[in-house]
This record gives sequence, structure tokens and C-alpha cells, in this order.
Amino acid sequence: MSELHVIFGTGPLGRYTAEALLQEGHLVKLINRTGKMELPPTGAEVIKADALNTNEIILITKGAKTIYQCAQPPYHQWKEAFPALQKAILKVAAENGVKLVAAENLYMYGNTNGKPMTEATPYNPCSKKGKIRTEMTNALFAAYKRVDAEVAAVRGSDFFGPWEPINGDMIFKAALQHKTINMLGNLEQPHTFTYVKDFGKALAIAGTHEQATGKVWHVPSGRAYTQKELLKLLSEQLGYEVKGRGAGKFMLSFIGLFNPGVQEVVEMLYEFTGPFIMDATAMEATFGLKPTPMEQRIAETLEWARAKQ
Repeated sequence: MSELHVIFGTGPLGRYTAEALLQEGHLVKLINRTGKMELPPTGAEVIKADALNTNEIILITKGAKTIYQCAQPPYHQWKEAFPALQKAILKVAAENGVKLVAAENLYMYGNTNGKPMTEATPYNPCSKKGKIRTEMTNALFAAYKRVDAEVAAVRGSDFFGPWEPINGDMIFKAALQHKTINMLGNLEQPHTFTYVKDFGKALAIAGTHEQATGKVWHVPSGRAYTQKELLKLLSEQLGYEVKGRGAGKFMLSFIGLFNPGVQEVVEMLYEFTGPFIMDATAMEATFGLKPTPMEQRIAETLEWARAKQ
């Protein structure tokens, strides 16, 4: 049955959540502050609105089955803006009686010293942004326990893929230009990387299955790869050697003097100085979602990066 689904945010997560829902025959509205989106998914409606204007958003989302929180402010605005954004969207979900699915990351778990993170891993944030994420997810599920709204959280690790501008520019476009790629930390440490298309599929699953309600789910992302392994796979597909260098705390802190976004990366560097591994067997086993093979992820992202040159 065709149902209305409303997505906050038109970045890569919003885009691929929309595509997954559209493929299932649902109606999709995407909300951002401009009402514009480059090459929006066919069949989706892009609407200009301010998520903090709850009266307006209540009208837009009326009759929806599920709403998705895929929008987030820049890193350096998290403290002031992010909890308020979620609070407003949660209020809309409660008012209209619709389910809210939140896209989250792994910051609330902190540094597990290489132990794989599952949905049951205790929250132990070791960063400012991790503490904000912890507060936000606690608020989300507190609302569920109060029966204010049905909710679910879908968590991915650091993600890449088509339309993802940071890694798209820093890694894939740089590789196409034969430049040395700026990476993070120790290039030989295993790290779980989530594919943005898989993240979108996981969000859509959580929004269309009652079994997902009231729970946290990790996006199936496959085995952990070292950044050196990714460089090797890139090199094999491009037919020439792609080189990379790992930026440490000193370099990032220096660049951060001129770029507040980079400064915010410093406290997250622990993710790249030791093993950082996410376990997502629960979602794979429950819903049958399998991760896209890494070679395919790289090929599809390279194809997008070439087209954007």
C-alpha cells in the first residue's frame, strides 16, 4: 500500500532514504530550507520549510506514516542547534501520531578500544559531540517510553558514497586528479565504513516495519577495512597507484585554526588511531539487508565523482 513518508534533509542520507521508499511505491516528501535539490529522486516532492517552525511542519506531515530525521547542522553548531532540531521534529511526530526514525552515528559509544560495537554497547561518550548524541538518543527513547511517539534509531559508521561531499571531494575526486589523499590517523587500523545507499535502505526498512519500532539498529556495513586497503582497491579500479597520508592531531588542530569544521574532527580522531568496528548482524538477521560489496561501493562512487568533475 502506498503511504506518505516525509524526510527532513536532502543530503545523501535523505536522498537514498527517499529512493528506497520510492522503489517500494511510497509517496515521499523531502524538506529543506530552500525547496531546492540537485537532481531529486524521480517522484519525490521537495518542499521549502523550517523544521523549527512546528506549526508549519505539522501541516506538511499530516497523514504521514513515518518521518525521518536525516538533517543535521554543521559540527560546530551541534551544541546550539542539533538537540533543538530533534526536539522540534519529535514534537511534530507526537502531535500527528506518526513514527519518527532518526539517523544516528556511533559517537555515543565512545572509545571501545577495539571491541565491536553492537546495539547493546553501553554509552560511554568521550567527546563533546558524543555527549550531545547521547543526550539526543536518550531523549528520543524517553519519548517512546512515555508513549509520546513511536520511534526507531538507525546508526551507521562513517559513511561515503555518491552525493557525499566530504569524502567525495577529499578522497574520490582527489584520486581522479592523481592527488595524494588526505586521510585520518593511522592508515593501518581497521575501521567500519558504511555505504550511504545501505544507510538509506536501513532507514527505509526501519520506517516501514513495525518490528523495528522502539529499537536501535546498526546499518549492515560489511567487514572493517583499513584505509590502506581502500587505497589499494581505489588503485586497482583506477589503474594507477593512489597514495594517501594520515592527518594527526597536530595537523588537524593547525588547520582547525582556520576551519571550525576541521577543528571539530580532532576529538573524533580516536576512531582512526585504533580499531573501530561496528557489528550489524541484528539488522541483517532480522530484515535480510546485506551490505553492498566494497568494490561495488568504490566503483559507484567513482562513477559519480567522474560525472561531477
